[in-house]
Amino acid sequence: MSREEQAVACARKAFETGRSKSLDYRIYQLKNLQRLFTEKQKEIADAIKKDLNKSEVGTQLYETLGLEGEISQAIKKLKDWAAPRPVEKNVMTIADTVYIQPQPLGVVLIIGAWNYPWAVTIQPLIGAIAAGNAAVVKPSEVSAHTAKAMEQLLPLYIDKELYPVITGGVPETQELLRQRFDHIFYTGNSMVGKLIMEAAAKHLTPVTLELGGKSPCYIDKNCDISIACRRVTWGKYTNCGQTCIAPDYILCEPSIQDRVIEEVKKSIKEFYTDDPKTCPDYGRIINQRHFKRIMAMVEDSTIAVGGDNDESDCYLAPTVLRDVKPEAKVMQEEIFGPLLPIVSVSGLDEAIQFINKREKPLALYVFSQDKKVIQRMTDATSSGGLLANDCLVHYSVSSLPFGGVGNSGMGCYHGKFSFDQLSHLRGCLFKKLEMEGVNSMRYPPHTLKKLGWARFFILKNIDLGWIGRMALLAVMAVVAAVVLHRYLL
Repeated sequence: MSREEQAVACARKAFETGRSKSLDYRIYQLKNLQRLFTEKQKEIADAIKKDLNKSEVGTQLYETLGLEGEISQAIKKLKDWAAPRPVEKNVMTIADTVYIQPQPLGVVLIIGAWNYPWAVTIQPLIGAIAAGNAAVVKPSEVSAHTAKAMEQLLPLYIDKELYPVITGGVPETQELLRQRFDHIFYTGNSMVGKLIMEAAAKHLTPVTLELGGKSPCYIDKNCDISIACRRVTWGKYTNCGQTCIAPDYILCEPSIQDRVIEEVKKSIKEFYTDDPKTCPDYGRIINQRHFKRIMAMVEDSTIAVGGDNDESDCYLAPTVLRDVKPEAKVMQEEIFGPLLPIVSVSGLDEAIQFINKREKPLALYVFSQDKKVIQRMTDATSSGGLLANDCLVHYSVSSLPFGGVGNSGMGCYHGKFSFDQLSHLRGCLFKKLEMEGVNSMRYPPHTLKKLGWARFFILKNIDLGWIGRMALLAVMAVVAAVVLHRYLL
């Protein structure tokens, strides 16, 4: 039995003990996980510094602060989330108890990503714990130092039988995918996402795929271009551009391209100084393979800002590309690096056409002071999320579902959405062995008169107060008696 098979078997055995179903036990585990982020912040930051050159403050801001908030919300709201959820009834079921009961799915596989290795791996784990599942955690091997830290730290704080950590590369992931899970949660690219979905199909395992794509950013000529470019610069170059919802490229009219370039250049200097290479807040490309991939994208485009690079340090300066053609290399796949192409369009209509000809993105950004422009972009396009006049911040709002559509993913999470995504929402109806006369309309022989009664009872959805329900029950009792009397005659 492989290490991966043993871990899954152990997690399932632990789940079958029933201890993860207890709300108190789930809250206990979540509180322990919260302690990890307060007690082991230095170890977390040191590992991420080695992987991505993030500063300690940057690590807290972009990795662990959001997780602490998610855990606090889950602890506070768990009893409400897990409680039976009453639903609307029709006349036929007015006397019945009808509700939705969230239930744990079982054993969940969480496959994390390397760009925000704690945030995108632990966030679904929070949902899995809150929902009462066991979970096998597979951190990305690309962020190797963080994966090792996660393997060492998680078992110190949370139930190591219910939530084992499996490290390794492609062979280990493939072996995990041969096992049977009750849900698979994957964060990464669409190519691997298809392989995950194919493996899951063998066991009819449902999946959540948090993928990516080329997230467009339209800048209207009539907006405050200085503020717009400042926010785009932050959204693009945070984590050295290695963010799944980073603005991938700018769409704007040719008349404002030079202004956009100048404003982005000013913001780069403001954020990262004249020498970003020595700035503690500017990261690095994760490895040389990705460095070479990104550098190859620049070959047929014109650099307007930046371009400085050092392969030995995986350093690429914040870079802006001007007059980029749709057929350029940089426009053929998600960049996932510090390149910002600018593509000229004649206006809003052409921008919408440009976006709609391509795969649906994970995020879409529009900057305008005109509400009609924003509404038109909202109505005429499809994307995982849409932001007007800012970048990235929707990720921090736990009351919004975060996820893709089409090629950018399926399923969503954050806050209660994580809980629901990793729960089975079981429909329940409890009926008493009384008022059998009402049921005669459904029993053979079927007649038009019975159909008429059925239409009334089934198609009437009602929302009555206590007095109304009592009155309706009395009427139904009379109707049942009449129907039963006629049926017996």
